[in-house]
Amino acid sequence: MDNLLIGSAAGFSGDRTDAAQAVVDTLIRRSQPAALIFETLAERTLALAQLARRDNPAAGYEPLLAELLTPVLAKCLAHKIAIISNFGAANPVGAARRIQQIAAEQGLPKPRIAVVTGDEIADEKGKELLRRQLGDHFDQHRFVCANAYIGATAIADALRAGADIVVCGRVADPSLTLGPALAHFNWALDDWNRLARGTMAGHLLECGAQVTGGYFADPGFKDVPDIAHVGYPIVEIDGDGNIEVSKSEPTGGIVDTRTVKEQLLYELHDPAAYLTPDVVADISNAEVHQAGENRVRVTGIAGHARPEHLKANIFYEGGWLAEGEISYAGPRAGARARLAMRILRERLPQLKIRFDLIGVLSVFGDDDGTLLRETPSSDVADAEDVRLRAACAHDDKAIATSLLREVSALYTCGPAGGGGIRTALRARLNATSCLVPREVIAETYHFVD
Repeated sequence: MDNLLIGSAAGFSGDRTDAAQAVVDTLIRRSQPAALIFETLAERTLALAQLARRDNPAAGYEPLLAELLTPVLAKCLAHKIAIISNFGAANPVGAARRIQQIAAEQGLPKPRIAVVTGDEIADEKGKELLRRQLGDHFDQHRFVCANAYIGATAIADALRAGADIVVCGRVADPSLTLGPALAHFNWALDDWNRLARGTMAGHLLECGAQVTGGYFADPGFKDVPDIAHVGYPIVEIDGDGNIEVSKSEPTGGIVDTRTVKEQLLYELHDPAAYLTPDVVADISNAEVHQAGENRVRVTGIAGHARPEHLKANIFYEGGWLAEGEISYAGPRAGARARLAMRILRERLPQLKIRFDLIGVLSVFGDDDGTLLRETPSSDVADAEDVRLRAACAHDDKAIATSLLREVSALYTCGPAGGGGIRTALRARLNATSCLVPREVIAETYHFVD
């Protein structure tokens, strides 16, 4: 059976919308069975999508869906390149309807779009399941929604049934790649070694340009050619699941053993037991070899029986997040920023405020301000370019808003020389996770008329 090509055109929500064109053109030139994935869903992204759907039942899917798909939809349909994505987020049916509109606007034949369902467990039966799993930690009054990470089976079934496009919600990221591999090679669902290899192919693709040099780049230490035009990755999978990683051409970036090893290990807690809904992947004996320019071969991946449980994310009402920023520059800028912090604390004693001194201490800071308190005042006072960030979370919108007013008042109420104020207020969801028995999750698909 012919090897399968799978290209990645997005690694997160908000990724570049022009990446897909070079990927699709490369897939077409290589004249092999091919699929295209867009991975656009993270925990934060799904929370934002749930908030959007609450405000507008027609929303809740990837906001850049049209920008991502419009440039390549016609080519993919014409060359039978299946499209698989989790850009359905909280509203896969809404995403499917939008894709139908895009196709109609381009005068294309109506595509066969399958929607994968089963991940959302927010009905009464789902709530009862979560009560059993979480006990007293389940907050009925603040509950918004819950989604389980489902696997590749429904994706594969939909592709076998003739889907041109498969729209998913919360499937596991690597399952976007394993699904088309299952459909193409007809691997058994207990062929753990092949499933693990297909899963790790998906893991290499799921973050887009990370594996082609983007997240890898470190000037003077790990240089990447033409990174401003970095190409996105393509994997070629053979019938045994062995992987060759390359990228779209002509583009910048690099694919070598270093970029591939970094991505293989990315977000893996245990390289011998990477838990996914489809399989437990083991890369402890994997071998990574340069196969040519911008080509890396990965072999030796093993697999073990899939977990008996699936991970679920539960979202609760999280109140309001308020953020305000103001800049201080010139002599004693650090001291003036410190004074602004003290003013806000005294004016808002009822709030627990996080402060960051951007340019001095922010990334390494903590919500309680421990490191900031331990940093000598003299170290901060000498800074001449500081941006003060103040943030708080509160259930009461009016109380959260008081922080924004007080930051704005720093313009004229002192200290001297503050400017460039920005403030923001947004609703927030809090999240927790648990495991749910696999057998209670009904993973399936249906076609959208």
